[in-house]
Amino acid sequence: MENNTIAYWIAHGQEQLVSCSDSAKLDAQILLCFVLDKERSYLLTWPEKEVTEQSEQQYLALLQRRIMGEPIAYIVGVQEFWSLPFRVSPATLIPRPDTEVLVELVLEHFGELDTLHCLDLGTGTGAIALALASEQPNWQIDAIDFSLDAVKLAKQNAQDLHLSHVNIFQSDWFNAVNERKFDVIVSNPPYIDALDKHLSQGDVRCEPESALVADEQGLGDIKHIAQQALKFLNTHGSLFFEHGFEQGQAVRNILTALGYDNVQTVRDFNGHERITWASLYTRPT
Repeated sequence: MENNTIAYWIAHGQEQLVSCSDSAKLDAQILLCFVLDKERSYLLTWPEKEVTEQSEQQYLALLQRRIMGEPIAYIVGVQEFWSLPFRVSPATLIPRPDTEVLVELVLEHFGELDTLHCLDLGTGTGAIALALASEQPNWQIDAIDFSLDAVKLAKQNAQDLHLSHVNIFQSDWFNAVNERKFDVIVSNPPYIDALDKHLSQGDVRCEPESALVADEQGLGDIKHIAQQALKFLNTHGSLFFEHGFEQGQAVRNILTALGYDNVQTVRDFNGHERITWASLYTRPT
């Protein structure tokens, strides 16, 4: 194999990343695509194409950043979610495939409705809200985040995806929502305990702690949202949470104790309890 071809540099990158990444070859391909400004299909079609010395140096620099633990999405500035490209930054969590289960669940139960008012709490990049908007252009969707940097990024993603009708604004949970009512409230809130060992592993090390960590063993924000949502849901409205893979029973208990109905949990692509949701048929007394 020539030492300046696409095939060579993919193999070299994979070798360099194998000790720090579970997807070393894919990481190498994504970084080389970024440097060459090409789609992944180009690498597979033209493995014998030569890489310029300037591109080699750029690629090696990016490999070093990945070796040091920086997430791929932060390096290239983009992460795909729901087959849509989302800009990402260290101000937000990186959208993950498991969160697509929440989007699928909302669409499964409400996708036939032409009109619906939805609120996304802690929107980050805007992934959940904008994925829903891409499927349901007639829905009225509000998306909030406490971080102004996240709000700016979500608005940029909405503009890039031509979904600027989504109302994105800054709020500390419900504080700036006023007295509006919603048919569906969704949230991927902070749910990791501050002492969780996973905070020092993988890409999570580089993500904003404020979007990851909650008090009360990671359940503090979920409890707060569930309690406050009682005032903001329409009758027969529904609340959806993403949560930690060991928190399903705890979240079900929280919702049941608050008087929510039809409380249930759905598993993610790896078989872990990941999304818990419930409806509000009657107002708790």
